[in-house]
Amino acid sequence: MTDNPFEALGGSGGFDLQGLLQQAQQMQEQLESAQERLADARVDGSAGGGAVTVTVNGIGELQAVTVAPGTFDGSSADDLADLGDLVVAAYRDAKAQADTLAGDALGPLSGGGLPDSGPGTLGFSQGD
Repeated sequence: MTDNPFEALGGSGGFDLQGLLQQAQQMQEQLESAQERLADARVDGSAGGGAVTVTVNGIGELQAVTVAPGTFDGSSADDLADLGDLVVAAYRDAKAQADTLAGDALGPLSGGGLPDSGPGTLGFSQGD
């Protein structure tokens, strides 16, 4: 028996550190590419039967809010509160879709899934 514990891992050639480093570099490049695609991706979410639509990018950042013409006049506090609630609901819809797509895109690179890190987790666009 030898004093080198890594000899058993690589058979007669020993432990292939160079191969491991190359594999890690390839994974890093794939991850960076996926993150770039996510940053460019767009997902729409809506609420109130389409009264409010929001767009988020693939990393969950709000990009746009659209309110359908004639749906809110803003003349009462209740009307404005309803509008605020619909914006939040539409954002949650878009974010859930983005997170699902991000899990699909990044899952193979993260060992099969993304950790649940709460708000701000990565998302991916169905528009890509």
